[in-house]
Amino acid sequence: MGKKEREAEAEQLQEELRRTKIPRGKEVFGIVEQRLGGSRMTIRCLDGKKRICRIPGRLKRKLWVREGDVVIVEPWELGGDARGDLVYKYKHTQVDYLKRRGLLKELEAEEF
Repeated sequence: MGKKEREAEAEQLQEELRRTKIPRGKEVFGIVEQRLGGSRMTIRCLDGKKRICRIPGRLKRKLWVREGDVVIVEPWELGGDARGDLVYKYKHTQVDYLKRRGLLKELEAEEF
């Protein structure tokens, strides 16, 4: 890998970190605990609740989620404490960036 390729890759990484999505409004951070099948999963949200969340149809084929991934969850209005939609999945570098900024302090305390 040449010098220009490394510089381009570093620039792309910086751009990705600058555009890291942060929860807005009712959205909360969450960690995928268990896949349930059929685009549903159990997610432990950082507001202290466990929710059964689904991947909406517009994201079903684009989003590949595994246990332990950090995600953004939007709770449902009717079943807000029990259910929600998965809105966004963070990449590993983005999770490190959020930890450094102090947005995932609860996650650091709860990790094994």
